Amino acid sequence: MTAVAESITELEHTLGLEDNGRSMTVDEFDAAEDFDDRYRYELIRGVLIVSPMAGPGETSPNDGLGFLFSAYQRFHAEGRCLDETLPEFYIRTRDNRRRADRAVWIGLGRSPRPQQDVPVIVVEFVARSHRDRRRDYVEKKAEYAEIGVREYWIVDPHQRRFTVYHLDGSVETLNPTDVYRTLLLPGFELPLGELFAAADRYPDN
Repeated sequence: MTAVAESITELEHTLGLEDNGRSMTVDEFDAAEDFDDRYRYELIRGVLIVSPMAGPGETSPNDGLGFLFSAYQRFHAEGRCLDETLPEFYIRTRDNRRRADRAVWIGLGRSPRPQQDVPVIVVEFVARSHRDRRRDYVEKKAEYAEIGVREYWIVDPHQRRFTVYHLDGSVETLNPTDVYRTLLLPGFELPLGELFAAADRYPDN
């Protein structure tokens, strides 16, 4: 038995909060199947990070965004370009496993193969802590660009701004009163006020 296989065998228990900070390879993380579903899991530079599940200040606007995508896909004349959108999706970067708040696939003409097809758009809703802010604005930005994510959207209720990082290096910053439009989804309009209003219902999140 190889060292990797032996290590994976050792993980045959439910991963949970007590495993936070545990050293782990990407092979071990990808092979793990049993997680305590009260927590979120990411693999960052060979270390397992276990954190609380997203609160309503993130899940409520994320649900609203999913609804807008679904309505566009079903009812807009150009909506067929949107193949799929999934919340709480694992993004495979070179060395890490990031859990994105939402991933969007466009232009495949079929359902995505999650382990192979890089999302075209990735969305994150920023939490309040400094560590989380650095993770979303700096670390994930670089990692998503490296794998070819074409637009990275950051919804930041605490700073009252919506930021889009484009793969070509350009950046857009919008306010809650703005409507965001992207050439990747012809005719799609995102009224940012709806996202911020949903987050504002849970100010302590």
